[in-house]
Amino acid sequence: MKVLVFPLLLGVAVVTAPPKPTRWTGTFSNGMKGAKISFDVSPDGKSLSDLTFQGYWRCAGKLELTTAGPTHRFPIQNGRASGVVVDPPNGGATAWRFEFDGDIGRKAAKGTFRMNINALNCDSYKLEWTAAPTP
Repeated sequence: MKVLVFPLLLGVAVVTAPPKPTRWTGTFSNGMKGAKISFDVSPDGKSLSDLTFQGYWRCAGKLELTTAGPTHRFPIQNGRASGVVVDPPNGGATAWRFEFDGDIGRKAAKGTFRMNINALNCDSYKLEWTAAPTP
């Protein structure tokens, strides 16, 4: 009697994590010393998210240390991200306003950033930034 042995084929699924965005960090050339900006650029280079300002801004005539940023993404077209985000989107007396403009290259980025709450007299004023990918 001949016994046929068939090799058992196991289907092995290789699970790979989706590509991660690139984290960028930078500083401002004007404004308060030590202020930082950071954001993520999607793996396909088409959107900017998790924009965060960390530093001092003027609020009701006083300096306040804050960390803030919009929850919305900015589209990147031809290496440029630009736009204004109001949070909440319908505005209101105490709505945050984030204005971002930047040229995003492969190894360096630069632009301007401003955040304000008009009714509370809070403003970072227009800040100029440079950033690079975080290793």
